[in-house]
Amino acid sequence: MPDHLMLLDTASLYFRAFYGLPDSLRRPDGTPVNAVRGLADMIARLVTEFEPTHLIACWDENWRPQWRVDLLPSYKEHRVARVVQDGPDIEEVPEALEAQIPMIREVLRLAGIAVVGVPDHEADDVIGSYAAQASIPVDVVTGDRDLFQVINDAQGVRVLYTAGGMKNLKIMDDAAVVAKYRVLPEQYADYATLRGDSSDGLPGVSGIGEKTASSLLAEFGTLDSLLRAAAEDDGGVSSAIRAKLSGAREYLEAAPTVVRIVRGLEVPSLDDAGARLQPVGEDARSRLGELAGEWNLGSSVKRLLQALDPAEKAGS
Repeated sequence: MPDHLMLLDTASLYFRAFYGLPDSLRRPDGTPVNAVRGLADMIARLVTEFEPTHLIACWDENWRPQWRVDLLPSYKEHRVARVVQDGPDIEEVPEALEAQIPMIREVLRLAGIAVVGVPDHEADDVIGSYAAQASIPVDVVTGDRDLFQVINDAQGVRVLYTAGGMKNLKIMDDAAVVAKYRVLPEQYADYATLRGDSSDGLPGVSGIGEKTASSLLAEFGTLDSLLRAAAEDDGGVSSAIRAKLSGAREYLEAAPTVVRIVRGLEVPSLDDAGARLQPVGEDARSRLGELAGEWNLGSSVKRLLQALDPAEKAGS
């Protein structure tokens, strides 16, 4: 089987699992386990259906990096639960989900699934760096549109988009992005900058929506080219658009760096990260079986083990 890397936007998936399954799924001590169960089932389904040879659960070491906030204070501001002095802001996460994150980490560890994060960066940046540096095809699993910017048919990078649910995964490649947004994946960051994105606290340029943003990028190619043309009296940009861009000058100076996913992080090699999928060892398998009972994980652990060990699936 040819090598094939799958990158998980882990937080995107466990949030989806948490809200997609009832919180009546609990351990005997009352702690919810819906996110743990749901994420394990998602991974089992993804591995079975898409058959990656390598898998990395990419992690938010900092969900709102200070360098992005310094550039654009509104970045994810509406999702801040608490500001920490001399430390990263605390994201507003339901207590019932927060309690499950250590359990998720333990299940991933015992299952032998690599977890990679980079200080002062989001999982998106880890994904972008692996995708840019990969020499094998890459599937990115996320519900976050920002990651459409890493799609690249020539490099074999596509997104498995989860917004419609795991039963309705949408495979996003170059053509799918163009069909949906009328921009190329490499234009998506500029497109998001212009039209804004309330989910990330990006105000966008007032008066420029999706259609105008895509039309401008179709004509000028990039945001930088558009701004250069707008600075010239005969640059081909209408006076109305020039006025809108001028009114958002400070935003447009900062936002592109915030929106663009980092591609050049030093991340562990696939071998060093332990990304190659393989059957779970006996000790870890035994401990996972114990946790399945102790944490009321039902058959989710069994499905995950079967996905990671095709021989077990064939014999079951």
